[in-house]
Amino acid sequence: MKNALKVTALLLCCVALVACSQKGPAEAALTAATAAVDAVKADAAKFVPDQAKSLMASLTSAREAFDKGDYKTALEAAQAIPAKAKDVGAAAVAKKEELTKAWASLASNVPAMVAQVKAKLDGYAAMKKLPKEMDKAKLAAAQTSLADIQKATADAADTAKAGNFAEAVAKGNAVKAKVQAMMTDLGLAAAPAKV
Repeated sequence: MKNALKVTALLLCCVALVACSQKGPAEAALTAATAAVDAVKADAAKFVPDQAKSLMASLTSAREAFDKGDYKTALEAAQAIPAKAKDVGAAAVAKKEELTKAWASLASNVPAMVAQVKAKLDGYAAMKKLPKEMDKAKLAAAQTSLADIQKATADAADTAKAGNFAEAVAKGNAVKAKVQAMMTDLGLAAAPAKV
């Protein structure tokens, strides 16, 4: 009986030593993983939110394993996170570049299109007698639409200035579609896009 207790105590000591021997490396791996996530999470949340959530979930899972004393699982999970964070960071940079380029194109092309529409409507407004395809009611409605488009264009630009390029591009594309529809209605040809 005494031998069985000694063996059990010895086994428990061995298990405790193994767990303790993995605690330090797991803690260090978690620290490195946290630093890697912190370095990319702001841009990742903004530009690749799904990948950012997955990355944060991986870190949370590793921390939970550590808190439960499962140092082996925590170590393995934490060791994989820096590489994943690097990939997520690269995806965020690529998406940011893509959105920045898309916004730059919209920012240079849409105002020119708006200016064409405005010039056409100003021309109609200056006429004493409107052509048969335009009457006062149509002109007033077009001018109201143009004012809404100009406001939306300014809003998209403000959104881009705030650094939210995904939203700015979405707003810019919506404005572009409205301007193109107006140009078609007014018989205007779109100017060649600037790249």
